[in-house]
Amino acid sequence: MLGVCYYPEHWPKVHWKEDARRMRELGLSYVRLGEFAWALLEPEPGHLDWSWLDEALATLAGEELKLVLGTPTATPPKWLVDRYPEILPVDREGRRRSFGGRRHYCFSSPAYREEAQRIVTLLAQRYGSHPAVVGFQTDNEYGCHGTVRCYCPRCRAAFQRWLADRYGEVEALNRAWGTAFWSQRYRGFTEVELPHLTVAEANPSHLLDYYRFASDQVRSFNRLQVEILRAHAPGRFVTHNFMGFFTDLDPFALAQDLDFASWDSYPLGFTDLMPLPPEEKLRYARTGHPDVAAFHHDLYRGVGRGRFWVMEQQPGPVNWAPHNPSPAPGMVRLWTWEALAHGAEVVAYFRWRQVPFAQEQMHAGLNRPDYAPDLAFFEAKKVAEELEGLDLPSLRQSPVALVYDPEAAWVYEIQPQGAEWSYLGLVYLFYGALRRLGLDVDFLPPGASLQGYPLVVVPSLPLVGGEALKAFKGADGLVLFGPRSGSKTKTFQIPPELPPGSLQEFLPLKVVRVESLPLDLRERVEGSLGVYALGLWREWVESPLEPLLRFSDGWGALFRSGRYLYLAAWPSAELLGALLALLAGEVGLPVRLLPEGLRLRRRGPWVFAFNYGPQAVEAPAPREARFLLGERWIPPYDLAVWEEG
Repeated sequence: MLGVCYYPEHWPKVHWKEDARRMRELGLSYVRLGEFAWALLEPEPGHLDWSWLDEALATLAGEELKLVLGTPTATPPKWLVDRYPEILPVDREGRRRSFGGRRHYCFSSPAYREEAQRIVTLLAQRYGSHPAVVGFQTDNEYGCHGTVRCYCPRCRAAFQRWLADRYGEVEALNRAWGTAFWSQRYRGFTEVELPHLTVAEANPSHLLDYYRFASDQVRSFNRLQVEILRAHAPGRFVTHNFMGFFTDLDPFALAQDLDFASWDSYPLGFTDLMPLPPEEKLRYARTGHPDVAAFHHDLYRGVGRGRFWVMEQQPGPVNWAPHNPSPAPGMVRLWTWEALAHGAEVVAYFRWRQVPFAQEQMHAGLNRPDYAPDLAFFEAKKVAEELEGLDLPSLRQSPVALVYDPEAAWVYEIQPQGAEWSYLGLVYLFYGALRRLGLDVDFLPPGASLQGYPLVVVPSLPLVGGEALKAFKGADGLVLFGPRSGSKTKTFQIPPELPPGSLQEFLPLKVVRVESLPLDLRERVEGSLGVYALGLWREWVESPLEPLLRFSDGWGALFRSGRYLYLAAWPSAELLGALLALLAGEVGLPVRLLPEGLRLRRRGPWVFAFNYGPQAVEAPAPREARFLLGERWIPPYDLAVWEEG
């Protein structure tokens, strides 16, 4: 259940055996290593030095630790960059990026793909049948540091081929992109440039296709590695470690080639970067916002088709956020248990020991640079001891499905129409409202089956494809659509029938005008749910339906047609909480309005309660509940687990 990330190349060999022994004694089972080691594995072109890694694997295996090898393609060595300088990516300002950090390669580079194929093949051939190697991680954090979208000549040529495959005839592209506007018509695919450095904004259809292309290039590069590993490492799993709040690539598509998804959990860093109100950011500075880690556990469980790992778990202060507080005592343990409650098969801490040199020297580990245990060491040890006495039950399908689409994030990045509009912000708003009601959530991509879910929420889905429409029509429960759903065609145009486009098959309404609002300009809505102030976004809707909520000027804000509802505004947290509680009650879902900072998650018949607050809170458990961990009054930064029917 527990693991750690380890870099033997950073430490004298004399300490390896002791490190391995202490890992086992701590209660760790898995070790990830090797993902940044290319220059040590191949110090000179064609000269492979496996000796140190052979010894490290043997040492760790000697303590019966299970090993996850990373393919080293995130950090091509200097000699390779010097030999093939064209592998370096180009940013959107046209500047070639340099060697000296990481992720310094272009996914479209033929030379780099050939070299990546070579080193991954050699790695898989040597260790694919190693008895202690149970799996592989491809690369590391695809897209980190803004590296999904490159603007080099190789990307231009690859994008042109991608467009030719997609559209067949250039006139089809001209129609799809609306190139009659601003005299943008193309005579052939080789005339199409990459959409950057334009004087005015680039054509939005052009941008959307480029974003799709860039995501596809990452998937293609990953699939190249997966196919090698499948061929030379039979019986070993293949995963990749995705990132938090990251939308530059489609994780659902990429994970189709993986056995399961992994992600890297840094609750404090993510919270510091979030656009939260100052008082809320301060409240959770040492704990992370209560929904940050859970949001990603549920997302990547969906990406992994029911399976996920936390490949990197924050153990202390990190080095990359604007501010890097130390976690409150108990939070590393809480984060670990929360991941397990959401279905994580393994939680691996980053890292075993804080490194005293280079870029990450200010990033804490389970141990200090002087080899002594740090605070998180003891919290991990406590989790390992607690796990020994518990047999975690299997997950069940959650009662609520949340439809999540990475392409929606691209659409709104390209044309937000309002400075504060954020797809992730809206999804997080819906997710947090559900969690504050004590409801569990499954993330699903558009088109996935919605059968068996009493409640489905679609925070916003601008592009409604045929499979998604079919899934909505086949849904068993209530379906709530948020603003801007069905607002664009797949080629980024306004639907001829007006928004919500094809959703009009079961929602008889038309959005005839929209507006984005500055933060201080508020609209009021009222109806049977009460009176609420709303901002950021508003739509004018023509419909024969009687609105459930109206704006103060009489136009409708919330509509219902049978099992389907449409919200024509960016909701406040208060409105969303009231609406979701009403809908949950209608379909028979038990709702618990939780105290600030308390969150629940069910795993089979077990209920986990996590207290992110500074005060003890009472667990919302039946009086006769049998507590498996903790007790009815949950101390600050602690948890409790009990069993329900």
